[in-house]
Amino acid sequence: MRCSFYILLSMEEEKGGRIGQRPYILKIITERNYIIIIDMKKAKILLFVTALVAVLTSCGGGKQGLPTSDEYPVITIGASNAQLKTTYPATIKGVQDVEVRPKVSGFITKLNIHEGEYVHAGQVLFVIDNSTYQAAVRQAQAQVNSAQSAVAQAKANVVQANASLNSANAQAATSRLTYNNSQNLYNNKVIGDYELQSAKNTYETAQASVRQAQSGIASAQAAVKQAEAGVRQAQAMLSTAKDNLGFCYVKSPASGYVGSLPFKEGALVSASSAQPVTTISNTSTIEVYFSMTEADVLKLSRTDDGLSNAIKKFPAVSLLLADGSTYNHEGAIVKTSGMIDATTGTINVIARFPNPEHLLKSGGSGKIVIAKNNNRALLIPQEAVTQVQNKMFVYKVDAKDKVHYSEITVDPQNDGINYIVTSGLKMGERIVSKGVSSLEDGAKIKALTPAEYEEAIKKAEKLGENQSSASGFLKTMKGDSK
Repeated sequence: MRCSFYILLSMEEEKGGRIGQRPYILKIITERNYIIIIDMKKAKILLFVTALVAVLTSCGGGKQGLPTSDEYPVITIGASNAQLKTTYPATIKGVQDVEVRPKVSGFITKLNIHEGEYVHAGQVLFVIDNSTYQAAVRQAQAQVNSAQSAVAQAKANVVQANASLNSANAQAATSRLTYNNSQNLYNNKVIGDYELQSAKNTYETAQASVRQAQSGIASAQAAVKQAEAGVRQAQAMLSTAKDNLGFCYVKSPASGYVGSLPFKEGALVSASSAQPVTTISNTSTIEVYFSMTEADVLKLSRTDDGLSNAIKKFPAVSLLLADGSTYNHEGAIVKTSGMIDATTGTINVIARFPNPEHLLKSGGSGKIVIAKNNNRALLIPQEAVTQVQNKMFVYKVDAKDKVHYSEITVDPQNDGINYIVTSGLKMGERIVSKGVSSLEDGAKIKALTPAEYEEAIKKAEKLGENQSSASGFLKTMKGDSK
């Protein structure tokens, strides 16, 4: 039982050789077995108590409506519609962040862009000195011309070889007739062995000429193929040279915003450089990367027939920006990584947001906000819960207004004000909703509704204001606390 004693003191104070009267109001509170003792001694000040009035205000017949030590607010558990919001730290990236790297080496002769500028796909960003590459194109073109001339010459050689073959075939046909006639004349003993052998030798020589002409054609045709291969090789070199010349004009691979520009006009850039010349970020759509715990992912997978279906059914998510404001467009979770990080126990999740105003920039940060609705939630205020190590307890109130220390479990996701009870409480049960730190198991209380309790608190505060002065104290003693 808490008791409050208000004491009006009229004290004589000696200061500067004079003694005067000065009023004081003291409030002494006793609660159960604890008593507050006030030491009135003060250096260089001599106090003489000349009058003492003690009034018991809360033990017995005190003021009506003030909360006593056995009065507590009590609520009845019922189903509520709860929406809990969970936040996850997130990183913002453009849906397409493309590093721009030169494909040829050289000095930058022209810089056509500025940091933060919006560019279109194919727009020229840089120009690299192209004099060397123009010379390479001219040289490659000369090689193509030379190779094409070689092809023309090889084809002419084929024509000449065909003519030689035709001539050899004609000579072979003539020598064959001569040899056949010589055989007839020899058989009729018109000519001798010498004439026959001469005709035979001429025929065989003509046949050898035919074979030589045929071989010449094959060689000429092979030379044509080789020359044509030389043309193709020269044309490939010309194409490469032209490409390299074109690469001197570094173009944007995508539409988006220009990132930092570490290289300026006159700087030497290289195709093998590890640092890109800039980055183009397509921020028309933004991807926000965050991590969910393994427990959250498993919960989703079990409740919605697998993670893929859970993602499809997942409600829209919000984005809390770095300045604390909420982004004015909702997003959707589109995919997750295929593996859980063994170190952190989390899985990477990607949400996609429209960005028509280009407010969000790649590389920024924020927080993903996921709302969770529960239409049958058993909500209790966090003030009603005491926590001992990793366990949570409430004080249930029975029909005789006795309290019982009872363990409960709650959903780990909460809004910072209420808990959703998952076990330990049932609808219709009553619990103490505030001030539980002073309760003991089995204690009998006087149950008030939260509204009654708050009204009593307001009256107590008003009474305290009145007692802050001597005149107010006297009014309170007379029963006027207004």
